[in-house]
Amino acid sequence: MAKQKLDGVVVAVRYLPNGQVAWVRAFLRRGPTFSDYILLDRQTLIQNLQDGKKFWAGQRTPQLASTFEVTQPLRVLTQDGRDILVIGDEAADRDSLKGVPVL
Repeated sequence: MAKQKLDGVVVAVRYLPNGQVAWVRAFLRRGPTFSDYILLDRQTLIQNLQDGKKFWAGQRTPQLASTFEVTQPLRVLTQDGRDILVIGDEAADRDSLKGVPVL
């Protein structure tokens, strides 16, 4: 199986009271390795996804630095002029990153 090309791995999410993503905790690809975790606000994550970067939901494998177990890709849907963050092929009317731990 070929290694997946991804630009970031989202490992946790924080939602606002209205259900929108406030920010995510993610690891970003830095050449052949990944950064320490960083916090990305909703708009930055959406902009990265719209620019063609590939972010996946997943978890870092303990004791193995840049090794991740990824599950599904993140996508941006546009509905009635609003951007909606979802995972995989899910269709939703508000942000929904099912399977990503909530902080």
